[in-house]
Amino acid sequence: MKKRNKLKILNDPIYGFITIPNELIFDLIEHKYFQRLRRISQMGLSYLVYPGAHHTRFHHALGCMHLMQKTVRVLRFKGVSLSEEEEEALYIAILLHDIGHGPFSHAMEHSIVNEVSHESISLKFMEKINEEFNGSLTLAIQIFKGEYHRNFLYQLISGQLDMDRLDYLKRDSFYTGVSEGNINSERLITMLTVVDDELVIEEKGIYSVEKFLLARRLMYWQVYLHKTSLVAESLLIRVLKRAKELVDNGTKLKASDALTFFLEHKITSDNFTSEVLETFSRLDDYDIVSAMKDWVNADDFVLSKLSSMLIDRDLLKIKIKKKPFAEKKKENHINKFIERYKISNEAARYFIFEGTISNQAYHENKQNINILYKSNKIVDIVKATDEYNLRALSKPVTKYFMCYPKYKH
Repeated sequence: MKKRNKLKILNDPIYGFITIPNELIFDLIEHKYFQRLRRISQMGLSYLVYPGAHHTRFHHALGCMHLMQKTVRVLRFKGVSLSEEEEEALYIAILLHDIGHGPFSHAMEHSIVNEVSHESISLKFMEKINEEFNGSLTLAIQIFKGEYHRNFLYQLISGQLDMDRLDYLKRDSFYTGVSEGNINSERLITMLTVVDDELVIEEKGIYSVEKFLLARRLMYWQVYLHKTSLVAESLLIRVLKRAKELVDNGTKLKASDALTFFLEHKITSDNFTSEVLETFSRLDDYDIVSAMKDWVNADDFVLSKLSSMLIDRDLLKIKIKKKPFAEKKKENHINKFIERYKISNEAARYFIFEGTISNQAYHENKQNINILYKSNKIVDIVKATDEYNLRALSKPVTKYFMCYPKYKH
């Protein structure tokens, strides 16, 4: 039998050619759990604002692995010892770090799966794949959980300057066309080194880090927390909540088997068994869009109206300000909506609601970004920089929003 070539090369619009480093990585990419990421949008419903933002978690995971390969080469060149097992484990951990994302990324976590984070689902997937692959993911799982004794390996997977952020800022900037997010990930990687098993940036990389943090802040306000994306995601969460509510009360709704399972069962971290995981693995963006296309014609006013708002991109209005809204303003909108559609107060609250958004580009007390001076002194980026803005970037900025219907006369 002819042996299959597993050392493939992929073409990526951001980095050019990405090489698959070994056969195990190839087999992981081929796995059905990983292939599912082709059907999970990287930026949720942001394509309703930025028409080009149709890239997937699959794209992103491969990009992260490519950056990790570059990082390993840089660190080895600088004399950091990395065994082949550690190298392979890094590639596996970063490749699979997002494998637990549900449809449209975060909507599931806030609606029909109760407080089960995508990180914990990623871990469940990794453990399941590890069984199939005879324990070859064990070290990767240790690093992913932050349980391995060399902390810098964990920082490369999940830190404030990790491969995840280095890829998604650049990739999301490319696909949205928002050039403010276009960071120089190559330069940042070239400046990385390790001191006492902690990741540090060489002094000459300080301005690249400043640009990276600024890009992160701008991308949050301009893209990830864009008001239209905010409305769309809030509506999607409410569509799923309403569907679950109706199913709980005995209504039959048209949906795929996988989606129906999650609508019919109360899933928490306690009962997220391997059977539930298998069903979750069959759930993706297509299930949700397909269901909403049917639900546009549902008998329930709330589900029908919310679904058509998303399918036809006829969204709610949104106001964002620095102070909370007066309760009276919200009540006025609710009363107006009740009067117009003759619905209950409870139903109206699906269309008129408030929330908060917060943006903090840098956390001073969590996996800090440290600068290594030529004198071997190590200083946190906020103290090392002469850029006054960085101090401001490390303070959370909270804004308040209210969504309410447009009234056509």
